Amino acid sequence: MGKTLKTKKAESKKSAKAARKSAENGKPAKIKESVPKEVRQEKPPEAIAEKLAKQQREISVSEFFAKNRHLLGFDNPTRALLTSVKEAVDNALDACEEAGILPEVKVHIKELSESRYYVTVEDNGPGVVKEQVPRVFGKLLYGSKFHRLKMNRGQQGIGISAVCLYSQLTTGKSFKVTSKTEGAKKAYFFEIMIDTGRNEPIVSKQDSIEWDKKSGVKVEFEVEGRYLKGEKGVDEYLRIVSLANPHVAVHYITPAKEKFHYTRLLKEMPVVPKEIKPHPYGVELGNLGKIIKESPARNIKGVLMHEFSRVSEKVASEVLATAGVDSRIKPGKIEFINIEKIFNAFHKVKIMAPPTNCITPIGEEKLVKAMENFAKGEYITAKTRQPAVYRGNPFIIEAAVNYMIPDYPQDEQIKVYRLANRVPLLYQPGACAITKAIQDVDWRGYGVSQSKDQIPYGPMAVIVHIASVWVPFTSEAKEAIAHYSEIIKEIKLALQECGRQLSIFINKKRRLMYQQQRRSIFQRYIPEVARALSVLAKTKKEPIEKKLFSMSKSVTEFEEKQEKEQQTQIEQKKVEKAEKEGENE
Repeated sequence: MGKTLKTKKAESKKSAKAARKSAENGKPAKIKESVPKEVRQEKPPEAIAEKLAKQQREISVSEFFAKNRHLLGFDNPTRALLTSVKEAVDNALDACEEAGILPEVKVHIKELSESRYYVTVEDNGPGVVKEQVPRVFGKLLYGSKFHRLKMNRGQQGIGISAVCLYSQLTTGKSFKVTSKTEGAKKAYFFEIMIDTGRNEPIVSKQDSIEWDKKSGVKVEFEVEGRYLKGEKGVDEYLRIVSLANPHVAVHYITPAKEKFHYTRLLKEMPVVPKEIKPHPYGVELGNLGKIIKESPARNIKGVLMHEFSRVSEKVASEVLATAGVDSRIKPGKIEFINIEKIFNAFHKVKIMAPPTNCITPIGEEKLVKAMENFAKGEYITAKTRQPAVYRGNPFIIEAAVNYMIPDYPQDEQIKVYRLANRVPLLYQPGACAITKAIQDVDWRGYGVSQSKDQIPYGPMAVIVHIASVWVPFTSEAKEAIAHYSEIIKEIKLALQECGRQLSIFINKKRRLMYQQQRRSIFQRYIPEVARALSVLAKTKKEPIEKKLFSMSKSVTEFEEKQEKEQQTQIEQKKVEKAEKEGENE
């Protein structure tokens, strides 16, 4: 309730009296001001920026991918099951090959319910040491491949730990790992989960167990997913793995308890790729500064010679002279402006392409043999290109064409198999550089049906494989290759070379059919002609008929030989023209 008029007058008189008294003493009066309650504020309001600051905190990589699992290939149940198997198999093959062991992989998928599966993947590799098991399988972005420039299936240190995370998120169950190294009497068994807040492994169980295996790793996990047969399922993935890796044996049991055994076609290991140092053309400015600052070299010239591939003493001196930087500067004391000058000078100096012993292609003969075992057509050809470079990273493109596959429809698009470092890519074909390159090739010039800028049609399969120290995937799911112009150009050239060989076969086949038609038409009338001639000449019909058949064969064979020589000359000119166009590009 507000104050009455009488009360207000009394307070006013009291204030006036206090003022007169203070004036007599020579002091100013302290007058208490009356402020409405609704205007008073005991504390200033908290600023919005301060409120927001209290809400901010660090996000771990595990938390990020837990909310964005689609980035890792777990965006739908079918793909999630495939990705889970794929990551485990890729890890197994990399480990075996690095240890020089012919890989033998066992995959068993057991159906627990309509949307729940128990997956087991076992290999005969070197195993993982006890101390490393929790971090290898239970910590994202932890691995041995990210910092090494050599061909590997895995690149980022995410794969198998992402499977552990997905299993944990969808089932709440732990990820089981059994590992045994060579010479060990017992194997180590772990049950692992991931602390998503800290991105650290949690070991819920650890034990030593008997395992009748020389060495190897077995992973077991339960996941939410969906098993489907077809082009984008586990069955197809493992089938193509056997095609791209003829030295691998795969034993697979499906959820329907079907058994598939993909036997080893070759008993020799592929050459183990060697690690290389970064190439000056591929390094970025920020990374260059980091390399220089962390180098143990005594001066900047030593940094360039020892931290980069293809940089000799002569090349290092030329780079520094072009940049106008003193070669005696110590790495720890170099200024950023000088780092930038060196970076710009890299692209002004001619430096040899990086070494290619860091890459192991499949090889033309092995590709043809694998294709024959896969689905034998009337004609198979393969081409492995010479090494090329994108952003300083060496890569090799391989292509193979399998023509006239039995029981394959004529009016459907050809089958395309995309491979990256021997790993099948089953999803996102429209976003991939391989698909783009296939569409850009004029297949009609090679005798194959094609609509404009589309995948060609017919009973044919095409394999394209990119092998590189760093495959430029469009996302962490590793399903599509980025559209680098250097990569698309090399794919097109490989396909064009296969196309030219295919064109020779198709034209030869057409010529043979034409000559056979001509011969059959002529031979159809020989009996009647022979009869008429025998009447006119008053001789027997048989000798005349035999002679006419002989003449028809020799004439058509002579014409066929002449036409074949002319066609060979035309094809040779086409090859020379295509090679010149490739050089101009």
